[in-house]
Amino acid sequence: MSTSPTLKVAAAQMVSAPETAPNLAAAARLIGEAAAGGAQVVVLPEYFCLLGRRDTDKVDVREPDGDGPLQAFLAEQAAAHRVWLVGGTVPLACARPTRVRNACLVYGPDGARRARYDKIHLFGLDKGGEKFDEGATIEAGRTPVVVDVGDWRIGLSVCYDLRFPELYRALAPVDLIVVPSAFTYTTGAAHWEILLRARAIENQCYVLAPAQGGRHENGRRTWGHTMLIDPWGDVLAVRDEGEGVVAGTLERARLADVRRSLPALKHRVM
Repeated sequence: MSTSPTLKVAAAQMVSAPETAPNLAAAARLIGEAAAGGAQVVVLPEYFCLLGRRDTDKVDVREPDGDGPLQAFLAEQAAAHRVWLVGGTVPLACARPTRVRNACLVYGPDGARRARYDKIHLFGLDKGGEKFDEGATIEAGRTPVVVDVGDWRIGLSVCYDLRFPELYRALAPVDLIVVPSAFTYTTGAAHWEILLRARAIENQCYVLAPAQGGRHENGRRTWGHTMLIDPWGDVLAVRDEGEGVVAGTLERARLADVRRSLPALKHRVM
């Protein structure tokens, strides 16, 4: 991708099912819609391929790194639509057979994989009858990842990572942070927008956060509210619930203006 003062991006909001086939069909539909609208970068939500009935369902569909139908799907979609595709997350095999890496994979417009980020922070919740423990089925990653899309620097993160600002400081400076997510309805209603806007403001960059959003076949309800936020913390676009695409244009001049008028990144001392 050549140097450009703008970058068109899109995030897909999904309500993923417990089987992969309908999810891949929905993802393909949304990627096509985003590409037809001019998006150069398309981002899918966490667990786009499967939101199972049991936590172990994702272990059952895990793939070896570099091979498998889920990874082939992402590569084919990126190449077919000539877009940069951030593939939400895919369960990849790790050393322990009862766990997976929750991996965010990035493919270029030629279909070649350009980056892999394994979710570092694993979600846990025990509140009001809701209980989650990602550490039971997921092995945590260790390494922050930035991918270059032309001269645009994109920092990768996933869902619960959003609560840990030190990760984003390790990525900075970047032009865009992506946060593929599947926030619960409870935590999303309380904290989703606040955290997303905070990450945009403190890192003076755009934030694009595709989410799972709605009532799923497994009985779970996710918060949705897929958002694009600018470096000043303004919400540029949002979709509350249901399947759809949130799109917008990143502007190099906007980044420069915010960083020039309030040079917080230059004022960092730690």
